Parts: sequence; structure tokens; C-alpha cells
Amino acid sequence: MTSSPSADLVSGDAGNSGALPPLSRIAHLSDALRQAAERVRLVCFDVDGVLTDGGVYLGATRSPDGEAPRPFEFKRYDIQDGLGMAMLRESGLTLAIITGRVSESVAMRARELRIPHCIQDPEARKLPALQRLCADLGLTLADVAFVGDDLPDLGVMREVGLPVAVGNAVPEIRRVAALQLNAGGGHGAVREFAEWLLKARGTWDDAVERYVQSRSVMKEPSGQPQMEHAQ
Repeated sequence: MTSSPSADLVSGDAGNSGALPPLSRIAHLSDALRQAAERVRLVCFDVDGVLTDGGVYLGATRSPDGEAPRPFEFKRYDIQDGLGMAMLRESGLTLAIITGRVSESVAMRARELRIPHCIQDPEARKLPALQRLCADLGLTLADVAFVGDDLPDLGVMREVGLPVAVGNAVPEIRRVAALQLNAGGGHGAVREFAEWLLKARGTWDDAVERYVQSRSVMKEPSGQPQMEHAQ
């Protein structure tokens, strides 16, 4: 097991609070934190409590012909988070979802955002799943940023190069996180991290201009937009 880089990264800029440095202070990042941000090639997200607020809506419908009730599940996603993820993708980073709960809602969201790797393991074996993904992509765990909130994420966050905690993360996750976001899961945390990461890498302004340009030109009938309009 590798040692977590979180102590050096957090103390390098955020002081005792461990909170994510304001975006206006990106120029003053510690060398360790900037190097970790620049090394990232793969950005992974948990779902419940990160892409969502952790709430799950469960129900069932009964068909008119008397068949057994058909269960359904709803989750709420943040539109600004989706655009942030699209901007990460369009900036050349590979995105992945790794969750311990199986849900068609998650698969739909991954397809909508063109996230190529969506791993749903009901046993929440996230570290082995991430190790296999890194092997497939020719990466190491040091090339990975992982955004998590709760104990199923702890094993992964102890190993990756840039472990990130959302604002609603439990204390165990906060202790190993290199970055602690201010926003909570499902309420802008992913967007906050996307902006922070791209600014730390010096590519945010280019990403913004690329997005604006993609929305400002007439699309050819047979062409494909660079980014989805609705996130």
C-alpha cells in the first residue's frame, strides 16, 4: 500500500482547515499540489453523495394486468456539475464513474455526459476496479484524481495521486483528502473541482473559450457539437 500524499498537499496551501484554496488563490498553490494536479490523467467520481446529494427515491409501479410491481429509482444530478465534467473531458482528461450501487440512472447519466468508463459494483470493491481500469489505460494510481465522500471510497483515496473530498464528506475521508471542497455532493462540488483542476493546470481559460466557441457557430447538419448543450 502506498502512503497518502494528502498531508503534504493540504498543509502546503490550505493551512489547518484543509479547505480547498479559493479559485482566486490558484497562483499560490504549493509545488506538491500543483504537481499532483498537472499529473492527473484520469478523473474518477463516486456517485451517491458526490454526483448526487446522497438521496435515493425508490418506488414501484403496478401494471394494469396484475403483474408484480416494477421497482424504479430516481437520483438528482446537478446541471453545472455536468458542464464541468464535459469541460474536463474536452480538455483531454479521461473520466470514469466508480460506484458501489447499481442503478440505470447512473448508466443514463454516464451516456449523457459521454463518460466512457462507468463501473457499478454492488460489492463496492472500488480499488480493484480502479486498478483494472488503470491497467487497461496504461496509467498508475498516481495519475488519478478521485472525488469521494464516504467509507467505500477510503481504500481508493488512500492510494490515488489526488484524493478529493466533497463538502459533505465524513471525517475519515477528509483526513486522507489532499483537497477538501466547499460545496456538497449534488450541489456543485464536481463543478467546483473541475474549475479548480483546470485552473491549477492553467487550462481553464482555454476550456471556457472552447465551450463559448462551440455554442457560437452554426452547426453543420451532419456535424457533431463539441459539447452537449444541456448538462
